[in-house]
Amino acid sequence: MPKSGTKNRTRVIIADDHAVLRESLAALLSSQPDFVVEGWASNGQEALALVKEHRPDVLVLDLFMPESDGFEVLRTLDRAGSQVATVVLTGSESELDYAQAVKLGARGLVLKSDGPEKLFAAIRTVANGELAFSDELAQQVLTTMSAESKPAGNALARLSDREKQIAYHVARGLKNKDIGAALNISENTVKRHLQSIFSKTGSRDRLELAVLALHEVSRAA
Repeated sequence: MPKSGTKNRTRVIIADDHAVLRESLAALLSSQPDFVVEGWASNGQEALALVKEHRPDVLVLDLFMPESDGFEVLRTLDRAGSQVATVVLTGSESELDYAQAVKLGARGLVLKSDGPEKLFAAIRTVANGELAFSDELAQQVLTTMSAESKPAGNALARLSDREKQIAYHVARGLKNKDIGAALNISENTVKRHLQSIFSKTGSRDRLELAVLALHEVSRAA
């Protein structure tokens, strides 16, 4: 399965218990010049073993599989401090499933009814350290998580005015490049501000920061 010449290509592992879909996904992803499929798994245990062996850039993960489902895979990867960015590919229509997957560490979510281009875009986005949710899904997930989250006090109080601007743009789902354009600063400057924001708020990533920012907006409303 692994291919040679992986330099500068996004290395992907696929985990899905349906053989036809799994092999179709592998063929689809391999058709893209910037992807290389390093392996595929039919259950959660195989997925974890492949991630440990290959240390891929991105894991494309089905939620409902035998022998450790996608939720357990995410939970295990989170506990292990794994750096693999995970895109959940699911047929579920449950907002609670979406929110649970994101809380456990998924950084992209694509529905099986979506077209291949959405999956390609999601893989590229999470490989770049950003979140990949459709506007509708992002709003569902963030609203669910913000309703469940009860941060103590004003979690953004320590931020500078510019940092607060960036935090609110993150909550709206903007990418670093778009935030830079909106605020007339470079993408690298946005990244530097984000590191400071994460440190000051205790947020692990963009998603937790977005939840905090949404919570503050709802408090102020």
